[in-house]
Amino acid sequence: MSRFIGRKPQAEVIEEFATYVSSGRVAVYKALDAAIVPGRREGIYLYDLEGNRYINCRTSGGVFNLGHRPPRVVAAVKAALDELDVGDHLLMSEQRAALAHRLADLTPGDIQYTTFASGGAEAIDIAIKLARAYTGRPKIISARRGYHGHTGFALAAGSDFFKNKFGPIPPGFYNVPFGDIAAMEEMVDDQTAAVILETIPAVGGVLIPPDDYYPRLRQLCDERGAQLILDEVQTGLGRTGRMWAIEEWEVVPDILVMGKGLSGGVYPMAATCYRPHLNDFFEREPFSHLSTFGGADLGCVAAMAMLDQITEPGFLEHVQAMAAQFADGLTRLQRRYPDLVRDIRQRGLFIGLELPDDSYGMRFTAALARQGVIANFANNFPATMLILPPLIIQPEGVEMVLAALDRACATLA
Repeated sequence: MSRFIGRKPQAEVIEEFATYVSSGRVAVYKALDAAIVPGRREGIYLYDLEGNRYINCRTSGGVFNLGHRPPRVVAAVKAALDELDVGDHLLMSEQRAALAHRLADLTPGDIQYTTFASGGAEAIDIAIKLARAYTGRPKIISARRGYHGHTGFALAAGSDFFKNKFGPIPPGFYNVPFGDIAAMEEMVDDQTAAVILETIPAVGGVLIPPDDYYPRLRQLCDERGAQLILDEVQTGLGRTGRMWAIEEWEVVPDILVMGKGLSGGVYPMAATCYRPHLNDFFEREPFSHLSTFGGADLGCVAAMAMLDQITEPGFLEHVQAMAAQFADGLTRLQRRYPDLVRDIRQRGLFIGLELPDDSYGMRFTAALARQGVIANFANNFPATMLILPPLIIQPEGVEMVLAALDRACATLA
């Protein structure tokens, strides 16, 4: 018998959540026909407290890249609990040093240094602070419909949909359309500290840039002394079939931010990784950013176990094979429902399905939940459904998701 799951009936838990956590969220979950309280969780599956099974194709934006409770990560953290705790953030750490070394080996180009955080938004804040401190410039340019988190500078760099609710927003933040190099050329100037972008915007609808966009942006930043920050919190760590999405364009950013999947789905972790020239600031001001739980020793153990798994021979090849199976199935789906599935945007297991208009996002989310698949629409582009299955999904799991998508389409059509 479980000690933590199912201590109360699902209806009672929902009422308790509404009363003491968020009544607004519960109202939304009910509207989406997704008032699900997670209970047992294993691999690609999530069960609610009433025993209904779902395939998790939301994966919390990539937190569960290795599925729920991945055995290797769970075993590593259990073993570490016999010796470690979170560690003291003001002292050095053997685990933090080892993980940072590993990330230096895995990140593009000459990226070498890492500052750890407990979540992606904090890691974005670090990146923006570092770019401003290093350049002495105020201006931060990001993409419309972009999303980088809900705190501080991360919120300011995101879309109006979120930040306008919490004004006044700090000055110096500007948005341009994603993928529009001409707009970037007009906006980036000698006061620009950084350009910050999700390599492939997720909440913006899985937007794929033109082939020459990132090479030209890299050149533009170099010419005008701006730092290029890439947010790979969702696209990094194998999601696109590459270790990092930016590898497709063979560009090295000045700062690379990662999170979500770095946790192994077990312990909160995020990281801001940067090239050697940016370390000049932290060399002079080594305690200018502190994070009590950033790079916790137990989190580093979880992250190392996760990296061990995704760097094994054949892992990325598996992601690519499952992506090809999805691509074939989605092409058939579009042929059957051409008026409903307007566009398919995909890199690896990072998939966006564009529907006729924004009203369909909520409908499709609800329809999929009734078919046993958890997924959600892109908040900044609600006409797009986001499909992010665990990277460990197998062919039979892919077929189950495709069948659920077909049934959901039939319902809406």
